[in-house]
Amino acid sequence: MAAEKTLAIVLRVIEFSETSCVVTLYTREFGKITGLAKGARRKKSPFDSALDVLALVRLVFLRKTPPSMDLLTEAKLERRFRAGAADLGRLYAAYYVIELLLVLTEGGESQPELYDLAEETIRLLDSEGENPLAILAIFELGLLQILGHQPMLTACVECGRKVPDQATRFSFCSVSGGIVCTLCRSGKTGVLSLSREARDWMLEQGESDFDGAKGGTELSARSRVEVRQILNHFENSLVGYRLPVQDFLS
Repeated sequence: MAAEKTLAIVLRVIEFSETSCVVTLYTREFGKITGLAKGARRKKSPFDSALDVLALVRLVFLRKTPPSMDLLTEAKLERRFRAGAADLGRLYAAYYVIELLLVLTEGGESQPELYDLAEETIRLLDSEGENPLAILAIFELGLLQILGHQPMLTACVECGRKVPDQATRFSFCSVSGGIVCTLCRSGKTGVLSLSREARDWMLEQGESDFDGAKGGTELSARSRVEVRQILNHFENSLVGYRLPVQDFLS
């Protein structure tokens, strides 16, 4: 059986025995995989202490037929996430990137553009400069677009009626997956108010190539809160429960 080689982001590491662990990674060529890393917990191993959450590694593994786990044979560290030691906000934002990759992607589906987006997002979160929550929101909108879950922001998601040009606020229904008009809003739960500024910013990011946190238009503090609330509620509706890391995003 030929060994596969790929770049990968470490998503989760679970102790399996005194010397081994089970690792979930998001790879560029093979999507999300889970494999057994035998001997990874020994002081001297072919994994060289590379299997830390948020680390970027060069991975070598043997693909197995489901339901068997893949066998990880080697990992070389390319980059370790270090910003969390000085900035918890960046650490929690990076953890949320990991959480979304874990819960919203299927195993074995190759999506190189999503891998590139995630790697670039983690790199930006690991450096000083841009607001970490703005970087995170741009990642989320890119991920939703790539996975086919992009929220409807230009017309009513229920009836298709275009939103009025003069409207300054919109009703966003996380369960329906987008803006709902006045007629369709009746009786719906989980409806949030969305300003035109926040809506336009989300559309602006949705039209980008997601090759990094371009940012674009600067958002007011209130609109930043709205975007965070909309994304939180929408993502929770997709997975069916509240994602724990959201409690630490502020």
